[in-house]
Amino acid sequence: MKALRRSMFLLALYLTSMLLVATPAAAQVSVPAVDLSCSTVYASGSIEIDVYPGAALSGYANCRVANPTTYIERIQIQVVADGLSVAGAGTVTVGGNSETDVQVTIRANPRMQMGSQQLKVTATVIEANGATPPNNAESQYTMIIAIMQFSRLQVEATESFLQLGPRTDHNFEFKVFNQGNWADKFKVGVTDNSRDKLEENGFTISIPMVSVEIEVGNVPQKVRIMVRTPKNQGWTDEYHTLEFTAESEFSCRHEKSGCNSQTQMVTIYVRGIYLPGFEIIPSLSMLGLAAAVLARRNLDDEEELELREAAPGL
Repeated sequence: MKALRRSMFLLALYLTSMLLVATPAAAQVSVPAVDLSCSTVYASGSIEIDVYPGAALSGYANCRVANPTTYIERIQIQVVADGLSVAGAGTVTVGGNSETDVQVTIRANPRMQMGSQQLKVTATVIEANGATPPNNAESQYTMIIAIMQFSRLQVEATESFLQLGPRTDHNFEFKVFNQGNWADKFKVGVTDNSRDKLEENGFTISIPMVSVEIEVGNVPQKVRIMVRTPKNQGWTDEYHTLEFTAESEFSCRHEKSGCNSQTQMVTIYVRGIYLPGFEIIPSLSMLGLAAAVLARRNLDDEEELELREAAPGL
């Protein structure tokens, strides 16, 4: 009985030792394989690309290609990003239980609309120890490409010069264009310096809208500034400047360069007060001319009379 137990113990010990020896061999990958992982330097985890005028228009991802086998593998890298140019595709050779780094670069088009795209990187083993692999060894990694928003605007005045009389109401119209790559909200109005000067000279300024939201495109948002000229202008003509401004709220919150704004000036010519139906300077000129003509006519009559008296026979 003791001999049987001894034999069973030895058999169990043998089987256990065989399992311990076989475990590392089982853990070893016996067919070609590849592991792919990618990362970006941006905190968001996405590949951020600026597309404002003058930007580099490019972003990149760092990918690591690992070979977990003992084979020397030749691995093909494929990169796909719909609507964008990519670089980094090709082939790399990776030794057994080794890895290598590959940088993938993505280039966007200028002024692209803000949004997101998908980047797909695929690593495929095409050779293992110089032979075609017997299996489909592939690894794929997907990332998000973020096309970043930027602000840009243009301001136009419907009337750049206008002549008005005293105590006259007029609505000045300005056009604000959103030339960025996404909808933006714009603060609109009259610059503080311009408004202060106009009000000191007796103008009244009214701004119905202080901000407008504008979609991207060639259709502007019209903004009106209500102006009343001074009540007491006096006898002289005067020129004044109205300075309209529009400012992107997105740029003030997010762009490193600060607030993006544009101004447009309008010249207001306010005429002086004249006598009804007459303008003082032209009237005085006409009176002076008439007086000169009458004086000349009287002088001619006197000379003619003197000639007759000196020669009565004529």
